[in-house]
Formats: sequence, structure tokens, C-alpha cells
Amino acid sequence: MTAAADPTEPTTPELPRTPRDWSAALPHDDPRHLIAHHFLNEEAAILDAARWRLWLELLAPEITYLMPVRVTTMSDTDPTDLGNHARMDHLAEDLHSLTKRVERLSGGHAWTEDPPSRTRHLVTNVRTFPTGDGPGDRPGIEVHSALLLFRSRGDDKAPEFMSAGRRDLLTETPGGWRLARREITVDEAVLRTQNLAILL
Repeated sequence: MTAAADPTEPTTPELPRTPRDWSAALPHDDPRHLIAHHFLNEEAAILDAARWRLWLELLAPEITYLMPVRVTTMSDTDPTDLGNHARMDHLAEDLHSLTKRVERLSGGHAWTEDPPSRTRHLVTNVRTFPTGDGPGDRPGIEVHSALLLFRSRGDDKAPEFMSAGRRDLLTETPGGWRLARREITVDEAVLRTQNLAILL
């Protein structure tokens, strides 16, 4: 039997499954857009510097971190339909599992990252939308971005590239803005990277 959810625990709201109204995006000089853009830039720098434990401090306790398996569909398939993704995920993480991942990366137990990867997270096409307008909702920002990840390991292996779209939910907390949800949609159905021991 599944235990009842604790009503005092924060829950991560689902991101909308239908495309956002493009006209609803915040202007680039809106303070909320600037907050989100700054957050993503700082996060990318932290990940490229392998400051894993510092990255954990950017996460909300209710973090949900997803990377669904991409499925190729026919041209007449509704692009908003969840059929574009298989009913499985490459990654489905919460704060506990992400903390364990960081402990492995930081503790010398991740043999797939020895020698460690050199990465460069290139984040662009940032678009933002306000959330949390309902009664009792915490202020939030839905953030769409494009990610191009460069990854190199060792001296003789060819570098890897991964292209993806990200939909994030930033939530305001007493300690500042935190990442409460991330959905990563890769742009290829078959991943050509050797593993997913890195963070996107």
C-alpha cells in the first residue's frame, strides 16, 4: 500500500503539455526573464567547472529531473501528443538520486568518469513564462531553453555533442530561486553518447 502524501511537503506542479502561447512569453527586459537567464548561465558555469555539490544547492527539495526517451513518429502525428515520447525515461531523478549521483562523481567511484569529462554547456534561445498565479501558489518561472553540450574525455577519443531542449520550472524560496523541475527533450531518438554520467 502506498503511503499517503504529506500535505506539508512541497510538490512540483506539472508543466503544461500543450505548447505555450508564444505571445505570452515575458519580454527580455522583464526582471523575471533576467532572473531566469542569470540562473541558467550560472548553472552552466557551475556544471562546466564540475562543482557538483554547489549545483545541488540550486535544487528545490521537490526537484523532478526527467529525460524521456524520444520516439520518431509519422508527420501527421500531433506534436503536442505524449506519443512523441516513449513511456520510459533515460533519466527520472529526484533530490535523493541526484545527491547519490553527485556523491559518486565527487567520491572517485564513478569509473565511467575517470578521467573526467570536459564539458561545455551552451545554453541559448531562452524564453520565459510566469507561473504560480493561482491562490496559494508560490511564485515561479517556466523557462524554455536550447542546450548544446560538448563533451570530451581523455586524449584520443572523439568529442561528443548532444542537442536538447529543456523546460524548467524555477520556484522562489526564502533562500533564492531554485530549480523545481527539469524536462530534457533530446533531439535524437538514439543517443550516441557513451553514457549519461554527466548532468544536463
